[in-house]
Amino acid sequence: MIKFETLNEVSLMVTCENGSGGHIFTKAGAFIGGECFGSKNFKFTKVMLGPQENIGRAILGQLARRFTGENLPLMKVEFSGDSITYYADNQQHVVVYRLEVGETIAVESENILAFTSNCDYGVRFLGQGVLSQKGLATSTLTGKSEDAYVAVLVDGNPLVLSNVHNGSTIEADPDAVVCWIGEDPSVKMDVSWRNFIGQSSGESYMFEWSSNTPATVIIQPTERISGVNISMDGGRSGSKPSQQRRLY
Repeated sequence: MIKFETLNEVSLMVTCENGSGGHIFTKAGAFIGGECFGSKNFKFTKVMLGPQENIGRAILGQLARRFTGENLPLMKVEFSGDSITYYADNQQHVVVYRLEVGETIAVESENILAFTSNCDYGVRFLGQGVLSQKGLATSTLTGKSEDAYVAVLVDGNPLVLSNVHNGSTIEADPDAVVCWIGEDPSVKMDVSWRNFIGQSSGESYMFEWSSNTPATVIIQPTERISGVNISMDGGRSGSKPSQQRRLY
């Protein structure tokens, strides 16, 4: 049996017990330490094409990731005995989710830390990403059997919003969204002449989950830099502001 747990908020602890063996996929280079009960019983292998077991699907998945920008540099960790291993990435917070059979989590590829082998990986198209690099596609992981785990990275303490029980409408900046479980959002854009003269609010596009698209969304308190430069002052519509240079 392989189990994921968050340790000290910024590390993932993976426990392999009962001599079950098996393997997981992690972000390349994410391993930070481990201990075995006996001699070393785990090894690392670079994943060339993707996590799919079928070579045809792996090639198609690689092409889809290159086309959509959902790059996923992975390594395979194989276990042959009882062990505890630890993974992290740049002190980012780690959130662990256990998927039900058939349940899917949509997550930005850069936020994937690790997932178990019984997760089915894919890429899903969302809509037209005119103003945001994150409006086109997202990676998906679906639980194929019991004890399917996913660990995601969050830059800061996560904000969790859900309309599953209250039927609310959720709005979120695509550049701050880490992942969601449930229905896919629609992409809402608010572009006017103000965008072209640099007078926009900076929030020109949004992900929206309406009351009839239930989902649980994890948002990080920082934004990725993306968007298309369409304003006269050279600013990026909808992206986080860059640090202003001082002139001497």
